[in-house]
Amino acid sequence: MKIVPPPAKQITQPSFLNGERAEPVEIWKARKFIHEHSDEELSLTKVSKLVNASANHFSEKFKEVTGVNFVDYIASIRIEKARDLLQDRHLRISEIAFAVGFQSLSQFNRVFKKLSDKSPTQYRATHAKHPRQ
Repeated sequence: MKIVPPPAKQITQPSFLNGERAEPVEIWKARKFIHEHSDEELSLTKVSKLVNASANHFSEKFKEVTGVNFVDYIASIRIEKARDLLQDRHLRISEIAFAVGFQSLSQFNRVFKKLSDKSPTQYRATHAKHPRQ
């Protein structure tokens, strides 16, 4: 059975503020791609090529605009999806880890605890939906 992560939040077209774009189009495109492909292997090089920017320039601009670095941004998107999936007690934590794009269970557990202040098991214990009796 293939687990399908919940859909990413919709990234809308950048708006204009005082005649200027609120978010550079390259960052908007990158964030949209990351949200749509967060369950796949993503690298700074791959995403920077997608938006026709050097990895260094893209990395600096991404952090400037979003307030977080590229790796942390991807991790937060994956953990957000994992939190949704953890509400289903029928899914194994290892299945969820791989379904949202982590390459190893230990990496998933470490990042989840860092971002949630709880292990995936602890999070599930307090947030899982209980089946109706």
